[in-house]
Amino acid sequence: MDGLNFLYKTPFGRCVLKLLASRPVSKLCGAFLDSRLSAFLIKSFVRKNNIDCSDYELDGIKTFNQFFRRRIKEGKRPFDIESQHLPAPCDGLLTVYPINDECTVIPVKQSAYTITSLLKDKELATRYSGGWCLVFRLCVDNYHRYAYPVSGVKGPNIFIPGILHTVQPIALEEFPVFAQNCREYTVIESDQFGKVVQMEVGAMLVGRIVNLEQEGKAERGMEKGYFEYGGSTVILLIEKDKLSVRQDIIENTQNGTETPVKMGEYVGTR
Repeated sequence: MDGLNFLYKTPFGRCVLKLLASRPVSKLCGAFLDSRLSAFLIKSFVRKNNIDCSDYELDGIKTFNQFFRRRIKEGKRPFDIESQHLPAPCDGLLTVYPINDECTVIPVKQSAYTITSLLKDKELATRYSGGWCLVFRLCVDNYHRYAYPVSGVKGPNIFIPGILHTVQPIALEEFPVFAQNCREYTVIESDQFGKVVQMEVGAMLVGRIVNLEQEGKAERGMEKGYFEYGGSTVILLIEKDKLSVRQDIIENTQNGTETPVKMGEYVGTR
């Protein structure tokens, strides 16, 4: 039995899980990964996850978290320039779900959750009835910076405290993770896609969310922020009749398969 099965599938493991998913433990881990004492972890992390370091700017990196939030070299993540296309805001494994009239999302083989519970704002949630929920699950080997997928007027960053489950499928099957984990979102008023919610969700053992700006102007392709260590997730909520998702992504989701995408890649059209 691997570690995640132990934590999520056994009674004793669930007791341990309560400790690991707590914010104090996460902050303690984060403090260590911010220190120079963590630098020795970098080489084994690169080797284990087959990371091509030639893609990244690595000068001046002295801690594990500095490596984890490393910047990619210019030109390695070009953004789709077609104004009618919606590009991915990050690297990740993408699944897409229709939001029903009760603002409920029912993932394949996973726990259902409502948009109201996700946003903690019933009035805002109702805007997305009949729309789409796009879930980009970042793995540890992905690029952990994310960008704005649309241009427009950006609202304030709204932080919702919570716990910190892993975002691996085994946890998603057991709990409505995205409605329980710490998360932060903003609403972007865009010309092409209406009011777009962009949300970042933290995860077990740090998953720290760092957004770079408060309310103001969002520009498509501009860096919005980054995650520190921990598998993490970016969620986009799109209003009804504002997006046609790529058919292969829809079919993969229906078959229980995640679609690998890169930041800037076209995932749907207006």
